[in-house]
Amino acid sequence: MEKRDWTGVFPAITTPFHDDFSVDHDTLSEHVNWLIENGCAGIVALGSLGEAQTLSPDEKIQILRTCRKALPITVPLIAGIAGLSTGDCVSLARRAAEAGCDGLMVLPAYVYKGDWRETKTHYSAVIGATQLSCMLYNNPIAYGTDVVPDQLAELAEMHDNLHAVKESSGEVRRVTAVRARLGDRLAVFAGMDDMILESIPMGAVGWIAGLVNAFPAESVELFELGMAGRMDDARILYEWFLPLLRLDTVPKFVQLIKLVQAEVGHGTETVRAPRMTLMGDEREWALSIIHESMAARA
Repeated sequence: MEKRDWTGVFPAITTPFHDDFSVDHDTLSEHVNWLIENGCAGIVALGSLGEAQTLSPDEKIQILRTCRKALPITVPLIAGIAGLSTGDCVSLARRAAEAGCDGLMVLPAYVYKGDWRETKTHYSAVIGATQLSCMLYNNPIAYGTDVVPDQLAELAEMHDNLHAVKESSGEVRRVTAVRARLGDRLAVFAGMDDMILESIPMGAVGWIAGLVNAFPAESVELFELGMAGRMDDARILYEWFLPLLRLDTVPKFVQLIKLVQAEVGHGTETVRAPRMTLMGDEREWALSIIHESMAARA
């Protein structure tokens, strides 16, 4: 996988579970194929939406093997790499390479928020652990670590295999700031569902998406309209989609997106503790958004 391959809609997939909370590998295989059949360019497993924090190392590798076996060999498979320690992340990166992954999406360490010297060392160790193409995941809202453009440039100078950045800072100006500092050195991906149409005109060439797990055709169409410059058509679709896309940007985004999947018939609500399925007024609020959107879908 090269930098040129980092483009298009890459679903950050949910992890399907049986009622006993074990991983449902049959459904996982069907799901990733359905996403690709609907135009998605690659698959990102073991992200936050995939409940990676609740998965054991062996479960993570088996998920990657299931995805690799199910997907055409030409479809990039990306492993999310995160953990409490740098050593754990380096080990997972190497095992992901052995499992047949084409790239890595590298997160900061969980819990401990280091300074830039520590953060750079962590990222550098994971990116340098393999020769796989890497994306740096920048999400200061969720993880408390913000890799600003000058820092991103440092890592890009150190590692030829750092090819992309998933930008989830929520700052409208960040895509242009990254491109102003690094030019075309890195492929910039939108990392928040409700900023995709704001990011494309500024230079984003890809989208790590969440609601795509339930609406892949609509997600791909929205992205392609934006990339083609057909902004009037894109805005019509975006305005319909936004109430759903905003479900990706709140603390219970996993439960919400899995609920949407269940309502469209492509998944279940089952999540692993400490998460619990939605109940009461919270669930009714979410269902009202989902049902209104489904009724209005052209």
